[in-house]
Amino acid sequence: MSFSFRSTSLLIAGLMGLTGIVAAAAASHGSDPRLMAGASAMCLAHAPALIALYAAWGSVRTAPVAALLMIVGTALFAGDLVMRHFAGHGLFPMSAPTGGVIMMAGWLAVALGAFLPRNDA
Repeated sequence: MSFSFRSTSLLIAGLMGLTGIVAAAAASHGSDPRLMAGASAMCLAHAPALIALYAAWGSVRTAPVAALLMIVGTALFAGDLVMRHFAGHGLFPMSAPTGGVIMMAGWLAVALGAFLPRNDA
């Protein structure tokens, strides 16, 4: 079995959805739910977006770059919040804002896909 980036993005979408549920459970049982709830929200918002990009891979030219940006951005943003919750410090300075900007770039790539049709002639 070989894995392409497309299939890897679907795998990550599933793991991101799982992580979102786990983070939501941790938020409901912790003393301060804000950080884990934020991590959960980002994972649960971007997992379905990755599934949609997987489905539209052949027709949206920017799907691969949008998926990569969303994966990296969500990992940085949610990872920083989870680290702050459990370790008391983030991944590295400005990792959450960096992840947020990268996620925004991913959504911008989705939007740009409307103007860059595939040439399947």
